[in-house]
Amino acid sequence: RSLVVVHFWAPWAPQCTQMNEVMGALAKEHTQVSFVKLEAEAVPEVSEKYGISSVPTFLFFKNAQQVDRLDGAHAPELTKKVQHHASSSCVPPASTAGVKEDLTLRLQRLISAAPCMLFMKGSPKEPRCGFSKQMVEILNKHGIAFSSFDIFSDEEVRQGLKTYSNWPTYPQLYVAGELIGGLDIVKELEASGELDTVCPKAQKLEDRLKMLINKAPVMLFMKGSKQMAKCGFSKQIIEILNSTGIDYETFDILEDEEVRQGLKTYSNWPTYPQLYVKGELVGGLDIVKELKESGELLPVLKGEN
Repeated sequence: RSLVVVHFWAPWAPQCTQMNEVMGALAKEHTQVSFVKLEAEAVPEVSEKYGISSVPTFLFFKNAQQVDRLDGAHAPELTKKVQHHASSSCVPPASTAGVKEDLTLRLQRLISAAPCMLFMKGSPKEPRCGFSKQMVEILNKHGIAFSSFDIFSDEEVRQGLKTYSNWPTYPQLYVAGELIGGLDIVKELEASGELDTVCPKAQKLEDRLKMLINKAPVMLFMKGSKQMAKCGFSKQIIEILNSTGIDYETFDILEDEEVRQGLKTYSNWPTYPQLYVKGELVGGLDIVKELKESGELLPVLKGEN
């Protein structure tokens, strides 16, 4: 097995338990990859050697050499990195021109991944430099909606973006795919009152939840996706819904901690999965099973009840 993924975790951190579930699912999908868990505080010398300052942190090794890193509980990014490195083990090296072109396309995709993208050191919850921390504080103070990318997690992006944007330092803020600048520029925009007009405002959580609940006539909030449920309850409810022939959409609550916690309070329903029809909560797996047994499930899904 040429690729080894090491998860530095802690038993007291719920986000680590969540990512262990994700890693377990990836292990089933990528049998050629070795997945290892290390309790960070139990191996302080190893953690110090690799600069582990927070959990979860994932290190990627090929032929005993570290090739990549991911800090934080980012299930989609972990999946993408595993797929990338697992597949690259079997792919012959591309030409230099091809590599440059691929990096440019990747940078363009990252820059445009959200209306407002911040490339920073660390994450918004755990900035790893003073400038990044100040940038996050300013954006949060103004209620600006932004996504972020930890440049420590990918050296290729870290170096490539400097050349691509012709901007030598971090953090870097992009809006609608265009570079705004670094901390000094953002401070100037704040002082002039222009920051609020340049950057998109964050949507209130309640409004966002309402939008998600009403995204489709039948919406299922679950762990994982239709193709890969990441808990037994989600898998069972998917099987039941599939048997009805009714179209439905899903939302993976493992990919968005804000939605995961917020929906519990909003719906006053503490567990997942949660099924909604026309914006109204039907319930979880037990309720769906009862409706199926009583013959009421199909009318409920069609909005007839």
